[in-house]
Amino acid sequence: MDQELPTPAPQALQRVTTQYVVNEDRIRLSGETAEGETLVLWLTQRMLGVLIPRLVEWLEQQGGDALLQEFAQQAAEAALEAEPPVAAQTQGGCVTSIDIATGPDGVLLVFKAEGDDQGASLALLNAPLRQWLGIVRAQYVIGGWPTAVWPAWMDETQTAPPPAVGFALH
Repeated sequence: MDQELPTPAPQALQRVTTQYVVNEDRIRLSGETAEGETLVLWLTQRMLGVLIPRLVEWLEQQGGDALLQEFAQQAAEAALEAEPPVAAQTQGGCVTSIDIATGPDGVLLVFKAEGDDQGASLALLNAPLRQWLGIVRAQYVIGGWPTAVWPAWMDETQTAPPPAVGFALH
């Protein structure tokens, strides 16, 4: 009888910096683990087009109409504090799949790049998830990507144009 080898646990990211890169026309996710290891993952518009609706749906299932969602989004984004970006040295790959696990308090995303069985995980509670989505949406705008994937209640939170530099979520 063949035994399956255990799959290594994904690297748990503690901090991430999310930035649109013009030359790649992709979003770079630079992550740092608790041990200080860093890696870079690339997210395509197509991959995010699948991920974003799932995350928005989870937020909407937590309750509240569009107005409450808008207020919660604004509050989360207003609470985001600036920190130094993650300076990842290790090059990763283009994310080819994302596993999503949801719970009552948040989501766990496991990003897997081509040829990477381990992957990298990012656990986000409600407010940090909203903050990260706000950052990703700002990068969409910087990249000139279509914003039809975003809910109307997030359009209302975008009152000022985003700066052209990357954003960090920690």
